[in-house]
Amino acid sequence: MSLPPIGLSRIASLALLAVLCLSVRSDVIPQTPGSLRMRDVPHHILWAWERAEDLRTIDPATTAVAYLDQTVLIGSEVVSKPRRQPLALPASARKIAVVRIEATPNADVAHAEPETVALLLRSAMTPGIAAFQVDFDATRSQRHFYRNVLRDLRAQMPPDLPLSMTALASWCSYDDWLRELPVDEAVPMMFRMEPDRKRQRAESSQLQIREPLCRESVGISTREAWPDDIAGKRIYIFPDRGWTRDIPLLAERNLP
Repeated sequence: MSLPPIGLSRIASLALLAVLCLSVRSDVIPQTPGSLRMRDVPHHILWAWERAEDLRTIDPATTAVAYLDQTVLIGSEVVSKPRRQPLALPASARKIAVVRIEATPNADVAHAEPETVALLLRSAMTPGIAAFQVDFDATRSQRHFYRNVLRDLRAQMPPDLPLSMTALASWCSYDDWLRELPVDEAVPMMFRMEPDRKRQRAESSQLQIREPLCRESVGISTREAWPDDIAGKRIYIFPDRGWTRDIPLLAERNLP
């Protein structure tokens, strides 16, 4: 069956639309978990928190290390506690600098935004890191502050450096406040999450991840039960008893 001819004005409109679509700047398109910025980050990442760790036996071709670089404490003032414990890595290991934010219950976080962003940038500007991650269990009243901090941080970070954030599992399941945040991934922490489990339906074995930013990565721990669907995701692993004792568990438990 032959189709009716398309008018010249319609052809011109379609051509203009195509040009506009091609000319949209990539830096204003909302980032997704599949962002190109994350493509070189390995799919196995070991969290190295504030304890002495020797990870020189890891394979840098398959495994990166997300190390705590500093903790930002927000109270009557904003204070940085830099990492004090030694961390030994292979020379070629890919590293992700992590900053933990902690705020006292009555902290006036709104007035802490500039100082917090400045401290985060100090870690984000570390030479040679493969990505930067922020860890903050923001309460509902602190979300506006956190959103502003992330937006200012992204605007001042190197444009090609991936920005990651940890996320409570509930944020990824039945809460939609992560949408439109300028991050390349939100890592749902699927461990030590008893408060979130209380919200699950009785017939559900695990929380259902609905937020797109949370679908490409997952946070697990070495000694707790793992979700069923971690294969193919970027897996962050927390050592319950430190990596000296727990790294053999990764092979025993068949980390995908």
